[in-house]
Amino acid sequence: MTRSLARALVTIGALGVLVLSTLGVAVATGHLGQGPTRSLASCGPSHPRGQIVRVTLSDRGGGMMGANAMMVALGVAPDVVGAGPVTFIATNVGALNHELLILPAPRYGVGTRPVAATGKIDESSSLGEASTSCGEGRGNGISPGTSSWVTLTLPRGNYELLCDVPWHYANGMFAPLSVH
Repeated sequence: MTRSLARALVTIGALGVLVLSTLGVAVATGHLGQGPTRSLASCGPSHPRGQIVRVTLSDRGGGMMGANAMMVALGVAPDVVGAGPVTFIATNVGALNHELLILPAPRYGVGTRPVAATGKIDESSSLGEASTSCGEGRGNGISPGTSSWVTLTLPRGNYELLCDVPWHYANGMFAPLSVH
């Protein structure tokens, strides 16, 4: 590989990180899509109950040099809450559909669930799901640029938040949540 090609790839990668960082700040502050288009902040619950946990769902398909790696991420803020009602607001800032499931943390730690040949996990222990674009609860996925939400009453314990669109969990789209 020539030096100029290597520099170009590094520059493209840095620009991608800058764009994704800027997009994350815009979503977190509610400034994405303001003006003639609808703000992500307006696509959420009008009266959330209890504590609010904001979940950011993101992706970036493909890798450098044509690799097939899919990069997905699930961010949680805050990641520690008190026991009681919690409203999870999941916002999709990626280009693919996503979903949010809340499950008790697995015995061996977050990210250790077995993944079937279908690319999905066993969802039978799910406590709740946010997967309706601009709506509450279970649906057909959160479309890019929209949010979904679910309110659960959680006892003390450790939980795993994840996306179970095929292969997203296997590619790292999960995060811990502690309830005290």
